[in-house]
Amino acid sequence: MTTQQMQMEQMGQFRITVWEEENFQGKRCEFMQECRNIMERGFRKIRSIKVENGAFVGFEYPEYQGQQFILEKGDYPRYEAWSGNSGYRTEHLLSFRPIKCANHSDSKVTLYECNDLQGRKFEICDDYPSLQAMGWCSKEVPSIKVNSGAWVAYQFPGYRGYQYILERDRREGEYRNYNEYSTQAHTHQIQSIRRIQQ
Repeated sequence: MTTQQMQMEQMGQFRITVWEEENFQGKRCEFMQECRNIMERGFRKIRSIKVENGAFVGFEYPEYQGQQFILEKGDYPRYEAWSGNSGYRTEHLLSFRPIKCANHSDSKVTLYECNDLQGRKFEICDDYPSLQAMGWCSKEVPSIKVNSGAWVAYQFPGYRGYQYILERDRREGEYRNYNEYSTQAHTHQIQSIRRIQQ
């Protein structure tokens, strides 16, 4: 990464281009900030995406509602590219916002066995495709504190299932119960977690 690229990221430069149809077809628009409702910009939906700088979280509904999908630098020609092995099928997105990540090498999150950041805890500084394999005995994570960086937690091992974006900049990094890490949380089961890369 060049010095200029690092300075752009530090200055908070984000760039995402969205298309109304799959495979980068149809109406397109470039954004350098959030979009609360793509329909207010004359689109019916978003069906393909290119993230050129930064990381974003996309949502299936306007106003950052519904299932979340991490959008890191790269191409997303169809919904399978952003949903991956989630098992959750949404063929379009209707809102998105940038994720302000800290240095990827300086990321740290703490998982708690009880609500309100109570009980036994585990500090994590690396990606874990299976929390149970690292010693977390439960399939559930009732509360979480993001100490630094930004993370994406997954419902199942191997980074599969529902995605939950966890950020230091939001809620001061404290998610005191599972309803706080997703307004549409279908479960408070988290079995894998990884750092978000810019």
